[in-house]
Amino acid sequence: MFDYIENRPKSVDDQARVNMCWDHIKECLLDLSQPVYLTKEEGGVITILNPGDTANVLNNQQTAFTPVLTVDKLGDPTFQSTHRCQAAFYVGSMANGISSPEMVIAMGQKGLLCSYGSGGVAPSDVSTAIMQIQSALPEGPYMVNLLNSPFEPGLEDQIVDLFIRHQVHNMEASAYLAITAGLVRYRAQGLRLTPDGNIEIHNQIIAKISRKEIARRFMQPAPDKLLAELVQGGHITQQQANMASQVPMADDITVEADSGGHTDNRPLLCLLPTMIAEREAVYEKFPHLRGKIRIGAAGGISTPESALAALMAGAAYVVTGSINQGCIEAATSLKTRTLLAQADMADVIMAPSADMFEMGARVQVLKRGTMFAMRAAKLYEVYRAYDSIEEIPVKDREQIEQKYFQRSFEEVWKDTVTFFEGRSPAQITRANQDPKHKMALIFRWYLGLSSRWAIHSDDGREMDYQVWCGPSMGAFNDWVRGTYLEAVDRRRVVDVNLHILTGAAYLYRLRILEAQGIHLPEVLTTYQPTSPIV
Repeated sequence: MFDYIENRPKSVDDQARVNMCWDHIKECLLDLSQPVYLTKEEGGVITILNPGDTANVLNNQQTAFTPVLTVDKLGDPTFQSTHRCQAAFYVGSMANGISSPEMVIAMGQKGLLCSYGSGGVAPSDVSTAIMQIQSALPEGPYMVNLLNSPFEPGLEDQIVDLFIRHQVHNMEASAYLAITAGLVRYRAQGLRLTPDGNIEIHNQIIAKISRKEIARRFMQPAPDKLLAELVQGGHITQQQANMASQVPMADDITVEADSGGHTDNRPLLCLLPTMIAEREAVYEKFPHLRGKIRIGAAGGISTPESALAALMAGAAYVVTGSINQGCIEAATSLKTRTLLAQADMADVIMAPSADMFEMGARVQVLKRGTMFAMRAAKLYEVYRAYDSIEEIPVKDREQIEQKYFQRSFEEVWKDTVTFFEGRSPAQITRANQDPKHKMALIFRWYLGLSSRWAIHSDDGREMDYQVWCGPSMGAFNDWVRGTYLEAVDRRRVVDVNLHILTGAAYLYRLRILEAQGIHLPEVLTTYQPTSPIV
C-alpha cells in the first residue's frame, strides 16, 4: 500500500490532499514504536512504504528508514539499569523542597527519576519527606539532593546520616567545590564485595557540576587522605576504604550549563564536550575506570530541540530543572508559578546566593516582577565595604531596614540566633567574636527568607521574591505558547517532561531521514504538545 505526496500541488484540491498526506506522515513518525520507510522519487514524490510489504522495502534502493525510537531508547541505557528508571533522564532538584515529595512520587510512579530538593530544609523535615517518598515508591525510582554547605559542615553530616539510615541509594550532589568527608562516607558505606571479587556500588552519586577541575575530582576515586581519616574515626572499614579507592566518586556527572540557581552561565554545547574530554583524561590515568562514568546534560534543557541537541552532542542523559518549578506539583505558590509562566528568556539576572554569600557566589534568578536581585546586590556591596553593622552609614542602614528587611537589624539578629541555635550553634559563637560574620548572617536572613516568601506567597513581600530561574524557562514558554500547556494550572511534571522527551525522539527520527536524503516540509519539523500524554 502506497501513499503519494507531491511537493508542488497544482490546485486547491491537490493542496488539501497534500496536507492530509503530511498529517499522515507526521502521525506515522509520532508512532515511535513503529519503524517508518519513506522513498523519494522523480518529481519530488515522497512515498510511505508499508513495512509489511517486505519486497517493496528491500527492492527499492531509494528507501529511507527510521527505526523504532521510543523514549526509553534515547541516551545511554546503562543509566536506566543503574538507577532503575525507564528513561535516560531525570528531573533535577530545586532547593527548599520546591522539587517536592509529590513531584518525586508523580515521576517515580511513571518510572521516571526525580530528585527531592533537600537543600535549605531542616533535617527533621528531610527525614519526613524521605519516608513519604519511600512509602509511595518502595521500589523507586527516586533520588534525594545533597547541597554543599561549606559553612555548615555539621548540617551535611546530619543529612548524610539520614541517607544512610533510611537507605537512600541515589544521591544528587550539587554546588560542590571539593570532595567532602560526608560524600566519601556515603559512597564507601554503600560498597559491597561479591564472592567473585567484584565491587558492587549500592550508593549511587550523580554530581551536578559546571567546572572541569571539580568534575575531575568526582571522576576519580575518593582522596586517600579522607579515606584514612574516616577509617581512623571509625566511620568506614578498611575494606570499604580499599574498595572506595578503586571506584569513581560519582557514577554520573551532570554537566550544569546556564541554569537557574547556582550557575557559571556557561553554554552547554561548549561545556559538554569539554567534560567528555576531561573524562577521557581521567581514563588515561585510571584505565580501570573506563566505561564507569556517564556524562549528562543540564541547564537550558526545556524543549525537544534542546534535549536532542544535548544528546547529539554526546550526553548520556538529559536533565530538566527550573522549568519544573512552574508545574503544579512544585512546592511553590501560584503567584510564583504565574510569574514563571510569563517569563521571557531575557527576564533573568544573577544575584548573590544565600548559602555562599561571603564567598561572592551567585545564583540566577527571575528578574521580572521582583526587585530581589538589585536588593541582594546592594547587601553584598555593603558587606564588602564595611566590617560591622555599626559601620554602615545611616542612609544605607535605613534603606535596608525599612525597605528590604521591614524590621530592624536587632530584630533580625534575634531571629538569626534562634535559627542557628537549633541548626549550627557554632555560627553564633563565631558571630559574637567576628562582627563581619555577624553582618553576613544578618544579611543572609534576607537572602534565605526571600525564596521562602516566594514559595509561601507572603503578602507584601512580592518585590522580594527570590525565584531561581534560567533562560530555559522563557524558551519553554515560547514552545508551549498557544497549546494547552500555556495554562499555569495544566502544567503537570510528568506530562511536561514526557512531551520534551517524545518531541526529542520525534525530531531525532527526522534527523535520521534527513541524513538519508529525505527532507520533509517545515510543517513537519516541529513538535508541539497538543494533548496530555498521561
